Amino acid sequence: MEDQEQIQRECRQAALQYFDPALMELQLDQEEQASYTHKFFVMMKDRGAIVYRISAGQYAVTENIIPDDPEREEETKRTFDLLIGGIPAGIPATVNALCRSRLEHAVTELLRKTHLKDVKITIGTASSQLDANVGSPLEVENTGQNRPSDDPPIEVRALQYKAQQPLFTFDQLVVSDALMEDLLSAVEVMRVERTVFDEWGLRKIEPFPHSALNFHGPPGTGKTLAAHAIAHALNRSILVASYAEIESKFHGEGPKNIKAIFHAAERDHAILFIDEADSLLSKRLTEVTQGSEQAINSMRSQLFICLQEFRGVVIFATNLVENYDKAFDTRVRHLHFPMPDEQSRREIWHKHLVPQLPLADNVSTDQLAAYADGICGRDIKNAVIDAAVRVARYRKGHVELSDLIEAVDRIKAARVAVASHEARK
Repeated sequence: MEDQEQIQRECRQAALQYFDPALMELQLDQEEQASYTHKFFVMMKDRGAIVYRISAGQYAVTENIIPDDPEREEETKRTFDLLIGGIPAGIPATVNALCRSRLEHAVTELLRKTHLKDVKITIGTASSQLDANVGSPLEVENTGQNRPSDDPPIEVRALQYKAQQPLFTFDQLVVSDALMEDLLSAVEVMRVERTVFDEWGLRKIEPFPHSALNFHGPPGTGKTLAAHAIAHALNRSILVASYAEIESKFHGEGPKNIKAIFHAAERDHAILFIDEADSLLSKRLTEVTQGSEQAINSMRSQLFICLQEFRGVVIFATNLVENYDKAFDTRVRHLHFPMPDEQSRREIWHKHLVPQLPLADNVSTDQLAAYADGICGRDIKNAVIDAAVRVARYRKGHVELSDLIEAVDRIKAARVAVASHEARK
């Protein structure tokens, strides 16, 4: 369990960024009696606010909430006649009564807090709403709600995702001529997409964004660098997220995180780059037996919906392309990032052996490119750093060719050891 006192202190600091402590009496009360505390209520002299805990150390404060007018206290005490229908027949009476009681309590609380006299709320599983409103070929399963129903609004949840300025340009990217041409062509398509599809009306016949790319290939072959380079070429920021950030141990949280990421990208007018997207783009599981499998299916369905509604550039990066869901496969443009050939390795070595690095006369990029076959650009970068660190550590005057070759050998040996370990599992 997390330190509740620490959470309250951080929550208080977040609130003080918005409210003058001299004008209020700040009292923080924990509303949720659970190990995962996500919401606090700030009490002040003449107003209040909700403070949402997004993640460890991250909080967001809602707009001011004016407390109930004492003169309307009697009105808020009145009862409401609520009509609840649609609970399937055959539900045990005890379960039926419990669900009705909870619904009545929640809706009554809503009416009192908002001073509404009437309200119409439709409740259904996500799949039923999707079938009625979206018409998507994918379904969204109701995985069960394991978190409080008063989740932060999408705008608040999206605050945990921030776009950044791109770190790389096309000048730093080394790929084959054919792949570079495909990347530059994709940039040009992105530049004219709004004109062609929105202003010229082709969005009516192609609702999906034409600037959705999938970079696939072995790790370390330049997929992330290429995404940053595209953002730089379009003069846009880039919002980087990975599957690990989207996935959650709580059922139902993954799809909400996906919606939040797309919302944040639109908010920041940023290129959306989703790394490690293999699980999201794969075929949906047909024989679902566990809650985790239901959660994965729900995230894939939500991704499909967000992709359909998104009016921006989204780039996926995956290591494998097998078993892609056809719903995604036909709606993204695939670009393959292969392992670098000898010519590409030569250029990568040249870029990483910077002028300030004290190189011995025997260092040859031709020899390194020929020797270091089967390694990617990231490996070459790591080999240069490894060799330089060892030379500096032992106070050698120059980086010799042998230093770089030995660094490559260590990388290859480590890879063989990892593969052998995985094979024994």
